[in-house]
Amino acid sequence: NLLINLHIKLMKNELPLQNLNNFDNKSLLIVDDDNPFRERLSRAMEKKGFLVTQAESVKSGIEKVKSKKPSFAVVDLRLGDGNGLEVVKEIKNSKDKDINSRIVVLTGYGNIPTAVAAIKEGAIDYLAKPADAEDVEKALLADPSKKPQPPENPMSADRVKWEHILRVYELCDRNVSETARRLKMHRRTLQRILQKKSPK
Repeated sequence: NLLINLHIKLMKNELPLQNLNNFDNKSLLIVDDDNPFRERLSRAMEKKGFLVTQAESVKSGIEKVKSKKPSFAVVDLRLGDGNGLEVVKEIKNSKDKDINSRIVVLTGYGNIPTAVAAIKEGAIDYLAKPADAEDVEKALLADPSKKPQPPENPMSADRVKWEHILRVYELCDRNVSETARRLKMHRRTLQRILQKKSPK
């Protein structure tokens, strides 16, 4: 009985993924200005068999695309020098029509309209940051003829909100007053949130 339950669970988790080995071109461009995250994701994707190139800005991403159009791309929409959407457009408008690039965009909390714009420009999916290598692989290799399944363990709304608050707090150099002003929150409310443990 335990074996049957386990088999059902495994079957449920089987996504309609395509095999990376079926792709002649395994080149993957990762564009993100969060250096530790980009490095970590690059190493993980290389272990999965992708040939990874990195870029940390819109300018660098566009240059990499112009020199060699990637088969796969993961693009953060919010970059230091502009909008990652420009990189998505560059990939899609590339003269090399032989490569039909599969692009996944990464977006921060509250940035969904930009992600929807990226889908309209030709991205195949968007993931909320922080996304892990498993999510990225599933999104890149999802069978386009089948609807992707919802994530098995998505972040709760409270967790997403908490991650967003923490990110803004870090970007404001841990200045509570400045963070509260930018988030349009009361300073005391923010302090209470920051003192609590992260929600599940």
